[in-house]
Amino acid sequence: MLKFFTKLDYLLKETFLGLLRGGWMNWAAVSTVTVLLFLFGLSLQTSWQVERLLNQFGSQLELSVYLESGFQAVNLEPMIANIPNVAGVEVITKDQAWTKLVKELGLTDIEGANQQLGGNPLVDEIKVKAANPQVVANLATQLAKIQGVDVVQYVDEAVKRIAQLHRGLNWLTLTITIILTLTAIAVTTTTIRLIVMARRREIEIMQLVGATTAWIYLPFILQGISFGLVGGAIAWSFISVTQQFINRLLANQPEFIQFISNGLQLTFSQTLLLPLILLGFGATVGLMGSLFAVHRFANR
Repeated sequence: MLKFFTKLDYLLKETFLGLLRGGWMNWAAVSTVTVLLFLFGLSLQTSWQVERLLNQFGSQLELSVYLESGFQAVNLEPMIANIPNVAGVEVITKDQAWTKLVKELGLTDIEGANQQLGGNPLVDEIKVKAANPQVVANLATQLAKIQGVDVVQYVDEAVKRIAQLHRGLNWLTLTITIILTLTAIAVTTTTIRLIVMARRREIEIMQLVGATTAWIYLPFILQGISFGLVGGAIAWSFISVTQQFINRLLANQPEFIQFISNGLQLTFSQTLLLPLILLGFGATVGLMGSLFAVHRFANR
């Protein structure tokens, strides 16, 4: 156990000294990784926010279910409410719809209008809210098959555009992630190589006294991981400040802006997951970059 802690103490000291000796090269690596992780984190957070916002808008999309004459909405309401992916149900009887229509037309004599038309010409309606925009089309098909349902209407084009926007954002996030990963690895690799070259004489001395390759280059690998961790922590702090600034701008805005602001809020799990992803991504990039850097020198 004592031997293990002695080795660990040596590695940590060598890693710390390497970071101190790196000077501006370390700062260049950390700052570059910070910028890359900041952009990656923003794209990931934006993807989450827009996905939640789209779902929030999607849950507002209603399907209007018009019943056949002679069928009452109250009889079908329980069955429709139990259908999967149904978030809410609202019954509008034909009497309620007729009263609202007459008032919108500016008529005050409802009974007179009934006599002229030979009674209430409308039918019962059930407004159904979908759980998310992706299920609206399938839900409309299910509702149309129910006995007593005459017509199911919904905004089909809006649902399609929401789904297309969602897929487009996912592809954009994936593309940005790939580009930033390759760039971050390249920057880290270059920085670690410069650090190794600057300490070439020390490495040659260690090789002459019999130090193993793994023991010589492990501190450099830990330095690369440190670049990623520090960059991830700084990037997360910048993202948090940016999010707070946006929340202040959206505060005390009209009701519709408040609705959008609520959709832009991350869930509790996403708030905890974002810094972990940034730190893990940064550490992985630093590890891969440092491994690529030391592999060339270790094989000489």
